[in-house]
Amino acid sequence: MSVNDSLTRAYPAGGSAVVLAARLLLSILFLFAGFGKLTDISGTAGWFGSIGLPLPMVAAVVVGLLEFFGGLAILVGFKTRIAAIALAVFTIAASLVAHTNFADQIQMLMFLKNLSITGGLLVLSAFGPGALSLDARRG
Repeated sequence: MSVNDSLTRAYPAGGSAVVLAARLLLSILFLFAGFGKLTDISGTAGWFGSIGLPLPMVAAVVVGLLEFFGGLAILVGFKTRIAAIALAVFTIAASLVAHTNFADQIQMLMFLKNLSITGGLLVLSAFGPGALSLDARRG
C-alpha cells in the first residue's frame, strides 16, 4: 500500500466526491485568474509595476503560470499536495503584497478571502485529493 492509497482511503463513504467538489471550487479561482493574467500579460505587468513589484513582466508570467497550472493540478488531482502548498504560499504572499490596505473594506475582504482559501489549500495538502484524482490512480 502506498502513501497515496492510505490517505485517499481515509475519507468516509462519499467523502471523495466531496473532496472532488472542494478541489473544483478551489481551482476555479486560480484557473480564471491565471488565464486572465496570461492573456493580458502587459496589463498584468503594468499593475504589478504600479504596486512596486520588481521585474513586473517576469512576475506576471510566473504568477499567471503558477495560478493556471496550479489550479489545473488541483482540479484533476495531480501532484495535489505540492500544488496546494505552492498555491497556499503564493496566496499568502499575494495577500501581504496587494491586500493590506485595511482602511479599504474591499481590500480587507480580499485579504480575509485569501486566508480562507489558504485554509482550504492547507487541508487539501494535509489530507490529499481523495480517490477521485489522478494521484489516487497513479498509486
